[in-house]
Amino acid sequence: MSASTSPTDAGRLEARYPVLAELSAPARARLLQSAHWMHVPAGAMLFDDRQACEGFPFVVEGSVRVSKCAPSGRELPLYRVGPGETCIISSSCLLGHEDYNARGVTESDTLLMLLPKAVFDDMMGERPFRDFVFHLFAERIADLMQLIEEVAFRKLDQRLAALLLGKGRVLHVTHQQLADELGSVREIVSRLLKSFAEQGLVKLAREQVEIIDPPGLRRMAAEGKGAA
Repeated sequence: MSASTSPTDAGRLEARYPVLAELSAPARARLLQSAHWMHVPAGAMLFDDRQACEGFPFVVEGSVRVSKCAPSGRELPLYRVGPGETCIISSSCLLGHEDYNARGVTESDTLLMLLPKAVFDDMMGERPFRDFVFHLFAERIADLMQLIEEVAFRKLDQRLAALLLGKGRVLHVTHQQLADELGSVREIVSRLLKSFAEQGLVKLAREQVEIIDPPGLRRMAAEGKGAA
């Protein structure tokens, strides 16, 4: 981890987050001087439930998966943070002076810049930065509301069918990975996939799902939508 920003790093950061170029010169200088750069390998835990929030992350490369974990070990994916995006949970923890209430894990090798809490507080006094944070905050809230609707009002088989669509004819994925995406358990997802295969919707192989009947999956995914 490095606490200094090179011209190259600054250029890459501003390419991902153009709002930084809109800051006043003193604010931009302080942000870059305070930046903590982190190269994080895939599968590393960036933060966890009940952990103090140390700063505001800017993702320059890679992605971070944010999820809610139950004591049983089950996990519900909430959203992903990619280059140019923000983490709503980090924002809310910093603004509300609260600890994290979810877990963040890198999905690939990730380069990010962590802005210390004190500097984040100062940047919120800059209108472009404040508007940027709250705009993406609103977008994330909309995504989370859609997730709540999916979990509360759609059956798991419908959600699984929707998850399989749009990823190509052959998916190289494990049943556990699909279960993680749905916030379910492997045994249930395996049972549903077997049922899909018996209906001729998919063909199963080791760590592979081949889509045989896309229209059939689309019909299943659409069943019950809007029923609530």
